[in-house]
Amino acid sequence: MKLLDKIAVVTGGAKGLGAAMAQLFADEGAKVIAVDMVPLTYTKNNVEYYELNITDSAKVQEFYDSIIAKYGRIDILVNNAGIARDKMTVRMTDDMFDAVIAVNLKGVFNMTRLIGPQMENIGGGAIVNISSVVGIFGNIGQANYAASKAGVIGMTKSWAKEFARKGVPVRVNAIAPGYTMTDMIKTVPEDLLKKFAEQTMLGRLGQPEDIAKAALFLVSDDSSYITGQVLEVSGGMRL
Repeated sequence: MKLLDKIAVVTGGAKGLGAAMAQLFADEGAKVIAVDMVPLTYTKNNVEYYELNITDSAKVQEFYDSIIAKYGRIDILVNNAGIARDKMTVRMTDDMFDAVIAVNLKGVFNMTRLIGPQMENIGGGAIVNISSVVGIFGNIGQANYAASKAGVIGMTKSWAKEFARKGVPVRVNAIAPGYTMTDMIKTVPEDLLKKFAEQTMLGRLGQPEDIAKAALFLVSDDSSYITGQVLEVSGGMRL
């Protein structure tokens, strides 16, 4: 029970990586608030659903106020919610670019600017931001997504310094997943999935549980001396 009695918020918690993290955290003793725009695709003791558009600053403030009123604190934040709108740059529209930046970057900011300082006030906490290997290496047809995920890494390193500057152990780290078998990638043709797997040193695609276990490590006391880092969970992916 690595997270016994912790209060954890996981954005994008309805399915995929977020669902895997929310359920694992609950198994480890946390009370989890799974934030998403759609209902949960599972039922789990100690996981509750909160419908929220993280791009709406006012709604995020309402959410924050309600959770603090109910539980008194937030110990763990995982900024997992994200979208992709892939297109070659020459064909990418303003709407496609702006939507990805709004969710993947501004949404992370909206959540953290409230919860991070609160962690300072309660004496500590752990934040994990889900970036991507694309944010490190870039990728054809994903300029908007790569920019957003690279921005997440920049905010992670800034917040690791900012929220610990008073000597309070608020730790902020990022995970950069490689190709992971979420609903999004399951739509990719089988021959391409095989090609993606061959691009990894371990010869397989990731599973949501692989990311969840890495996140559990980073939000638990097992990583109490780790902050400001980017953990690549990609099977040794070669782009």
